Amino acid sequence: MTFPTPGRKSLDGDNSFWPSKSKELPLYKDKPYSAEYSSSPKVVRRRKLIALIIAFFCFFYYVFLFGRAQNPNNTRGSKKDEDNGFFSSFFSVKPSISWEKRRDEVRDAFKISWAGYEKYAWGKDIYKPVSRTGMNMGPKPLGWIIVDSLDTLKIMGLDDELERARSWVKNELNYDMDYNVNTFETTIRMLGGLLSAHYLTEDDIYLDKATDLANRLMGAFDSPTGIPYASVNLHSHAGIKSHTDMGASSTAEVATLQLEFKYLSKLTGETLYWEKVENIMAVLDKNKPKGGLVPIYVNPDTGKYQGQLIRLGSRGDSYYEYLIKQYLQTDSKEQIYKEMYDEAVEGIKKYMVAQSVPNKLTYIGELPDGIGGNLSPKMDHLVCFVGGMLGIGATGGHNIDTARRMKWTTNQENDFRLAMELTRTCYELYNKSPTGLAPEIVYFNDAADSTKDFTVKRLDGHNLQRPETVESLFILWRLTKNPIYRQWGWEIFESFKEFALIPNSDAGFTSLNHVNKESPTFRDNMESFWLSETLKYLYLLFDDEHEEDLALDKIVFNTEAHPFPIFSMGSIFQTGWTRDGTISEPDIKPEGEKVETKVILEKIVKKVSDSPKSVVISSAVPKPAAPTSSK
Repeated sequence: MTFPTPGRKSLDGDNSFWPSKSKELPLYKDKPYSAEYSSSPKVVRRRKLIALIIAFFCFFYYVFLFGRAQNPNNTRGSKKDEDNGFFSSFFSVKPSISWEKRRDEVRDAFKISWAGYEKYAWGKDIYKPVSRTGMNMGPKPLGWIIVDSLDTLKIMGLDDELERARSWVKNELNYDMDYNVNTFETTIRMLGGLLSAHYLTEDDIYLDKATDLANRLMGAFDSPTGIPYASVNLHSHAGIKSHTDMGASSTAEVATLQLEFKYLSKLTGETLYWEKVENIMAVLDKNKPKGGLVPIYVNPDTGKYQGQLIRLGSRGDSYYEYLIKQYLQTDSKEQIYKEMYDEAVEGIKKYMVAQSVPNKLTYIGELPDGIGGNLSPKMDHLVCFVGGMLGIGATGGHNIDTARRMKWTTNQENDFRLAMELTRTCYELYNKSPTGLAPEIVYFNDAADSTKDFTVKRLDGHNLQRPETVESLFILWRLTKNPIYRQWGWEIFESFKEFALIPNSDAGFTSLNHVNKESPTFRDNMESFWLSETLKYLYLLFDDEHEEDLALDKIVFNTEAHPFPIFSMGSIFQTGWTRDGTISEPDIKPEGEKVETKVILEKIVKKVSDSPKSVVISSAVPKPAAPTSSK
């Protein structure tokens, strides 16, 4: 399925849904513009007749386009479509699409993957569906797949599967092991998964496990600046520098811990977690990055950025995502993060946005030598989260019509338009692929004689079942209710079913080696985010039942798609730093000196263990109702 490609829009701040100066609109052709004609009666009658004829043909042409968008068998320009022609597309409009049925098909895909995992690798951290085996990352299981999927099980109403997962978490999961874990990945997947499961179920077993895990991760923050080390030992609590990158930590990784630890602080009433993660933001901002854009490495000993490379892909992405989400999480009261976000977005638009040739697809490139250097046309699939980020940043999670009736600005309108353009580009990464699935990395073409918008290098064509594009489709669907986002998501899901589902097997879905081959070979690995993010966002894209309890103005999704509630800070919590440095200059210790937190953590463990369970959040919104099973 192809639609006219919107070119670069004039970001002029009007409030039309699609840019008023765009000459190509999704699903619709241009309306004929008017001109001055003679107004004699004969001419008027002729003009009316011509107008009626044009209107008649335009009506059927619009129906034709709409039929192409709505017919699920007509999404990729098949030979069947060419044979059936106009009337096939016209009559395909009549049967209404059941998005509930499509939602249930996504749930079935999840059940197939989950059943394969349960049968062949239950409890293991890694699942290899092709060879139907599993393995752990450390000496004992970390819950990498089970914990990461708890809230998806709850949202999809898979109660039996959830009960078995809960039993495993209660009886088998034990984080006391002599093993080094990545601080960031463990936080967003395991800590985030446990906290989200507690939020949705109010089951205290998840909060107990989350508190224990968080205390084991605290040692990562014991650097001279408080910038966490890349890894931490779960038994000794000792933070460990990266063995590569000259000991630097990833900027995205150190700045993507805040939602999880702040929410845990709110649940437990302990300020330690809050203070540890907000100190990171103070140290990073003290570097005063130009245009709000930050290099992808930071030295935990000095707090200074390392290198010049700036990108919104790997190691840079969620730094920007968590700026706006920190602001939203605390009920839009911490203006400091909104200021940082706005600066970063302006920097992105000024220095990193470009368009491809020949179809003017808007993309975000990379700055290998920092601001002032050349823009590389390389874009990771990871960057496709930006459409959703900009959409939420512009609207605050409100429907676009509601947001525009509030204090709507030209910048918000421009950001929202950019969100739509980038999401369209990310859809095209799928649509222009022979398999209908996107590669990991593309290079956009900007030469005047280019005949295609991007190229894929031999080693970049794999597909890891990533969620970023469907995440943005879900968010923009919620914000706009434009059905094109659902249709694009359905096409992507259909391609996953066609190419990533292992045939003649009960093992489920897997990753692919190269999407530009019409018969791609399998990678023997199912990523945990296939269950925790990709299928969850697809399910919610087609779902209408959770629009209230998982409304985008009531919850924030962490970067692993785990929902947390928006809450008020109350009297205990506050922003402990300001951008002018007058409050809490980062307390930088001599290199090698540790900040001891063990005694404080022991008190927290005792307090949480002894306190009444089902901690009530003083929240800006109520707890969500239990998701309704839709079996």
